[in-house]
Amino acid sequence: MTPGFLPHESFHNSVADINRGYFVHHDIHKASTLPSGFYRDEALFRASANKIFATTWQYIGDKSLVPLEAYAYPFTLLEHLLAEPLVLTRDQDGKLHCLSNVCTHRGHIVVLNPGRQKRLTCRYHGRCFALDGQFRSMPAFENVENFPTHGDHLPRLPLTEWGPFVFTSLRPAFPLEAFLEEMNRRIGFLPVESFAYDSSRSKDYLVNAHWALYCDNYLEGFHIPFVHKDLDAAIESETYETVLFDHGSLQIGYTTNPGEAFSLPVDHPDAGRQVAAYYFWLFPNIMFNFYPWGLSLNIVQPIRPDRTRVMFRTWISDPSRLDSGAGAQLDKVEREDELVVENVFRGMQSSLYTSGRFSPSKEKGVHHFHRLLSESMQ
Repeated sequence: MTPGFLPHESFHNSVADINRGYFVHHDIHKASTLPSGFYRDEALFRASANKIFATTWQYIGDKSLVPLEAYAYPFTLLEHLLAEPLVLTRDQDGKLHCLSNVCTHRGHIVVLNPGRQKRLTCRYHGRCFALDGQFRSMPAFENVENFPTHGDHLPRLPLTEWGPFVFTSLRPAFPLEAFLEEMNRRIGFLPVESFAYDSSRSKDYLVNAHWALYCDNYLEGFHIPFVHKDLDAAIESETYETVLFDHGSLQIGYTTNPGEAFSLPVDHPDAGRQVAAYYFWLFPNIMFNFYPWGLSLNIVQPIRPDRTRVMFRTWISDPSRLDSGAGAQLDKVEREDELVVENVFRGMQSSLYTSGRFSPSKEKGVHHFHRLLSESMQ
């Protein structure tokens, strides 16, 4: 059993479950939360890099990172956990590619700075690649046998574009399209492609807690009346709704004020209802928060078991609707969330607490998340 894991006796239905240590029952009425050791254990945190984050879709950025043909943008995928050097390129035909940024000769980083370039050339020994990663040339390799081979190309990663946004995965365990289809069912009427990025409302937050605790908190509206008084006044707690997908979920906040709701098309699934916010979550760490004024995209980045960076990135479609309704005072709401998440993490250090139970009506999203974590960590 993993050190630091102290399974609650109600966790287990069989000896096999006891051996697995972090089984989460599929029936929320019978399930217990992940044990506190999950949020403390360094080995489990490191294992999540390979078992969770390498197999899921991660946000690269928007397409403005590569604004022109023959352009390359180097970046590190989850620098504190995966630390994978990658490069996003736009070739001469305007097509996007996501490639390994590690030279297939001796492992030097290929692209050091973003900018226009006709080809990717390693500065160590001059190996050249096309903007789609294909090997092109290498000095002093004339007499090398069986060269080049497939292994001399830069590895290419899957790339999914949605609106202005770009996502990749080292080895995806599921297609992203199914989640995007669910999202489009609700917000497909919005002109996402024309949303304007607002740097003044985009910032990073450092949270002194485990990344999964931040997601736990996000995935339920149970705490809103107790923690967020202003948000509670803007939405109806009684009608708050959670919809589960295979690898994500949607929380819907409703309002009694038509002036703070979306103007939905007549054929929309929620037509006739006053929707104040759509909160989409993509497993394990990406949140798409749609408000009548636009989008707040949140990316949760693990740093250490006790340290997390949360990136808030803001796109605006209707400036006249800013600072009202469910999408108002996001910085204040974030600070309130940080306080409770950090206090929960402090509680996870207790020798007297192991795990709790779920509210079937209020914590469906958290139970779903714990199930996905449990299955991934197997």
